[in-house]
Amino acid sequence: MQNFEFFKDLNEEEKNYLLNNSKFVEIPKNFTLFYQGDIWNDILLLEEGSVQLLMHGAINEMLPLYEINKGEQCIINTSSALSNTGAIGTAQTKTEIKGWLIPANIIQQLMIKSPSYQKYIFSLFAIKFTALTTLIEDIKFKRLDSRILDFLKQKRSNFIEITHEELANELDSSRVVISRILKDLEHKNLIKLHRKKIELL
Repeated sequence: MQNFEFFKDLNEEEKNYLLNNSKFVEIPKNFTLFYQGDIWNDILLLEEGSVQLLMHGAINEMLPLYEINKGEQCIINTSSALSNTGAIGTAQTKTEIKGWLIPANIIQQLMIKSPSYQKYIFSLFAIKFTALTTLIEDIKFKRLDSRILDFLKQKRSNFIEITHEELANELDSSRVVISRILKDLEHKNLIKLHRKKIELL
Protein backbone atom coordinates (compact mmCIF):
# COMPACT_ATOMS: atom_id res chain seq x y z
CA MET A 1 0.00 0.00 0.00
CA GLN A 2 3.05 2.24 -0.14
CA ASN A 3 1.68 3.91 -3.30
CA PHE A 4 -1.18 5.49 -1.32
CA GLU A 5 -0.23 8.84 0.20
CA PHE A 6 -2.48 8.43 3.23
CA PHE A 7 -0.78 5.11 4.13
CA LYS A 8 2.58 6.82 4.60
CA ASP A 9 1.06 9.10 7.23
CA LEU A 10 -0.37 6.27 9.35
CA ASN A 11 1.47 5.20 12.48
CA GLU A 12 2.90 1.66 12.68
CA GLU A 13 -0.06 0.32 14.65
CA GLU A 14 -2.54 1.67 12.07
CA LYS A 15 -0.47 0.34 9.17
CA ASN A 16 -0.31 -3.14 10.69
CA TYR A 17 -4.02 -3.09 11.50
CA LEU A 18 -4.87 -2.16 7.90
CA LEU A 19 -2.50 -4.70 6.32
CA ASN A 20 -3.62 -7.51 8.62
CA ASN A 21 -7.24 -6.89 7.65
CA SER A 22 -6.66 -6.49 3.90
CA LYS A 23 -6.35 -8.99 1.09
CA PHE A 24 -4.02 -8.44 -1.87
CA VAL A 25 -5.63 -9.52 -5.17
CA GLU A 26 -4.72 -9.85 -8.84
CA ILE A 27 -7.74 -9.84 -11.17
CA PRO A 28 -7.79 -10.38 -14.97
CA LYS A 29 -9.04 -8.00 -17.64
CA ASN A 30 -12.80 -7.82 -18.38
CA PHE A 31 -13.73 -9.23 -14.97
CA THR A 32 -16.89 -7.90 -13.29
CA LEU A 33 -16.14 -6.91 -9.71
CA PHE A 34 -19.75 -6.11 -8.82
CA TYR A 35 -23.00 -5.47 -10.64
CA GLN A 36 -25.38 -2.53 -10.43
CA GLY A 37 -27.62 -3.12 -7.41
CA ASP A 38 -25.08 -5.29 -5.58
CA ILE A 39 -23.68 -4.49 -2.15
CA TRP A 40 -19.98 -5.42 -2.23
CA ASN A 41 -18.71 -5.17 1.33
CA ASP A 42 -15.05 -5.30 0.33
CA ILE A 43 -13.67 -1.96 -0.86
CA LEU A 44 -10.98 -2.00 -3.55
CA LEU A 45 -7.87 0.16 -3.34
CA LEU A 46 -6.22 -0.03 -6.76
CA GLU A 47 -2.44 -0.50 -6.96
CA GLU A 48 -2.17 -1.14 -10.71
CA GLY A 49 -4.47 -1.15 -13.74
CA SER A 50 -7.82 0.43 -14.54
CA VAL A 51 -11.47 -0.26 -13.67
CA GLN A 52 -14.48 1.20 -15.49
CA LEU A 53 -17.79 2.03 -13.81
CA LEU A 54 -20.87 1.61 -16.00
CA MET A 55 -24.57 2.28 -15.47
CA HIS A 56 -27.19 0.05 -17.08
CA GLY A 57 -29.92 1.98 -18.88
CA ALA A 58 -32.98 1.04 -20.87
CA ILE A 59 -32.76 -1.53 -23.68
CA ASN A 60 -29.35 -2.85 -22.48
CA GLU A 61 -27.67 0.55 -22.90
CA MET A 62 -24.45 1.01 -20.91
CA LEU A 63 -23.41 4.49 -19.79
CA PRO A 64 -19.73 4.91 -18.77
CA LEU A 65 -19.61 6.85 -15.47
CA TYR A 66 -15.90 7.13 -14.67
CA GLU A 67 -12.68 5.14 -14.34
CA ILE A 68 -10.71 4.09 -11.27
CA ASN A 69 -6.97 4.33 -11.76
CA LYS A 70 -3.80 3.57 -9.84
CA GLY A 71 -3.89 4.99 -6.32
CA GLU A 72 -7.67 5.35 -6.20
CA GLN A 73 -10.63 3.57 -4.68
CA CYS A 74 -14.17 3.40 -6.02
CA ILE A 75 -16.56 5.94 -4.50
CA ILE A 76 -19.61 3.98 -5.73
CA ASN A 77 -18.26 0.83 -4.06
CA THR A 78 -17.39 2.81 -0.91
CA SER A 79 -20.73 4.63 -0.57
CA SER A 80 -22.65 1.42 -1.31
CA ALA A 81 -20.75 -0.63 1.28
CA LEU A 82 -20.83 2.02 4.01
CA SER A 83 -24.54 2.79 3.55
CA ASN A 84 -25.56 -0.84 2.87
CA THR A 85 -27.39 0.16 -0.31
CA GLY A 86 -27.13 -1.23 -3.84
CA ALA A 87 -24.39 0.14 -6.08
CA ILE A 88 -25.58 2.59 -8.75
CA GLY A 89 -23.22 1.06 -11.32
CA THR A 90 -21.31 -2.02 -12.45
CA ALA A 91 -17.52 -2.22 -12.04
CA GLN A 92 -15.51 -4.03 -14.71
CA THR A 93 -11.74 -4.29 -15.08
CA LYS A 94 -10.41 -2.63 -18.25
CA THR A 95 -6.97 -4.14 -17.71
CA GLU A 96 -5.45 -6.74 -15.43
CA ILE A 97 -5.43 -5.16 -11.99
CA LYS A 98 -3.66 -5.48 -8.67
CA GLY A 99 -5.02 -4.05 -5.47
CA TRP A 100 -6.21 -4.47 -1.92
CA LEU A 101 -9.66 -5.56 -0.75
CA ILE A 102 -10.53 -3.99 2.60
CA PRO A 103 -13.73 -4.76 4.56
CA ALA A 104 -16.12 -1.82 4.91
CA ASN A 105 -15.89 -1.81 8.73
CA ILE A 106 -12.11 -1.35 8.52
CA ILE A 107 -12.57 1.60 6.13
CA GLN A 108 -15.08 3.09 8.60
CA GLN A 109 -12.47 2.92 11.37
CA LEU A 110 -9.87 4.47 9.07
CA MET A 111 -12.21 7.37 8.26
CA ILE A 112 -12.64 8.07 11.97
CA LYS A 113 -9.01 7.68 13.06
CA SER A 114 -6.94 8.99 10.15
CA PRO A 115 -7.04 12.67 9.08
CA SER A 116 -4.78 11.74 6.15
CA TYR A 117 -7.27 9.16 4.92
CA GLN A 118 -10.15 11.60 5.43
CA LYS A 119 -8.36 14.11 3.21
CA TYR A 120 -7.67 11.42 0.60
CA ILE A 121 -11.22 10.07 0.41
CA PHE A 122 -12.97 13.46 0.44
CA SER A 123 -10.65 14.71 -2.30
CA LEU A 124 -11.42 11.58 -4.34
CA PHE A 125 -15.17 12.04 -3.82
CA ALA A 126 -14.88 15.64 -5.04
CA ILE A 127 -12.96 14.60 -8.19
CA LYS A 128 -15.35 11.80 -9.13
CA PHE A 129 -18.43 13.88 -8.26
CA THR A 130 -17.18 16.60 -10.60
CA ALA A 131 -16.71 13.99 -13.34
CA LEU A 132 -20.27 12.72 -12.82
CA THR A 133 -21.67 16.26 -12.82
CA THR A 134 -19.91 17.00 -16.11
CA LEU A 135 -21.30 13.77 -17.55
CA ILE A 136 -24.84 14.70 -16.51
CA GLU A 137 -24.49 18.17 -18.05
CA ASP A 138 -23.18 16.66 -21.30
CA ILE A 139 -26.11 14.26 -21.49
CA LYS A 140 -28.59 17.03 -20.77
CA PHE A 141 -27.12 19.30 -23.44
CA LYS A 142 -26.99 16.51 -25.99
CA ARG A 143 -30.64 15.75 -25.42
CA LEU A 144 -31.53 19.41 -25.67
CA ASP A 145 -29.42 19.65 -28.83
CA SER A 146 -31.64 17.01 -30.47
CA ARG A 147 -34.83 18.60 -29.12
CA ILE A 148 -33.87 21.96 -30.66
CA LEU A 149 -33.26 20.43 -34.09
CA ASP A 150 -36.48 18.41 -33.91
CA PHE A 151 -38.45 21.52 -32.94
CA LEU A 152 -37.00 23.55 -35.81
CA LYS A 153 -37.58 20.79 -38.38
CA GLN A 154 -41.22 20.54 -37.34
CA LYS A 155 -41.75 24.10 -38.60
CA ARG A 156 -41.36 22.81 -42.20
CA SER A 157 -39.32 25.82 -43.26
CA ASN A 158 -35.64 26.58 -43.67
CA PHE A 159 -36.14 29.95 -41.96
CA ILE A 160 -37.82 29.95 -38.55
CA GLU A 161 -38.65 33.30 -37.01
CA ILE A 162 -38.03 32.83 -33.31
CA THR A 163 -35.86 34.44 -30.64
CA HIS A 164 -33.59 32.55 -28.27
CA GLU A 165 -35.91 33.54 -25.42
CA GLU A 166 -38.97 32.19 -27.23
CA LEU A 167 -37.19 28.95 -28.08
CA ALA A 168 -36.12 28.56 -24.45
CA ASN A 169 -39.74 28.98 -23.34
CA GLU A 170 -40.91 26.42 -25.90
CA LEU A 171 -38.38 23.85 -24.66
CA ASP A 172 -38.65 24.66 -20.94
CA SER A 173 -35.03 25.77 -20.70
CA SER A 174 -33.08 29.01 -20.15
CA ARG A 175 -32.06 31.53 -22.79
CA VAL A 176 -28.38 31.19 -21.78
CA VAL A 177 -28.39 27.42 -22.29
CA ILE A 178 -30.31 27.66 -25.58
CA SER A 179 -27.93 30.32 -26.93
CA ARG A 180 -24.94 28.19 -26.02
CA ILE A 181 -26.32 25.15 -27.85
CA LEU A 182 -27.39 27.19 -30.87
CA LYS A 183 -23.85 28.53 -31.19
CA ASP A 184 -22.56 24.98 -31.07
CA LEU A 185 -25.03 23.88 -33.76
CA GLU A 186 -23.98 26.81 -35.92
CA HIS A 187 -20.34 25.85 -35.47
CA LYS A 188 -21.26 22.36 -36.72
CA ASN A 189 -22.89 23.94 -39.81
CA LEU A 190 -26.32 22.56 -38.92
CA ILE A 191 -27.93 25.99 -38.59
CA LYS A 192 -27.17 29.67 -39.25
CA LEU A 193 -28.20 32.31 -36.76
CA HIS A 194 -29.81 35.58 -37.87
CA ARG A 195 -31.46 38.36 -35.90
CA LYS A 196 -34.67 36.86 -34.46
CA LYS A 197 -34.42 34.08 -37.04
CA ILE A 198 -32.78 30.64 -37.37
CA GLU A 199 -31.87 29.08 -40.71
CA LEU A 200 -31.74 25.31 -41.10
CA LEU A 201 -28.85 24.18 -43.32
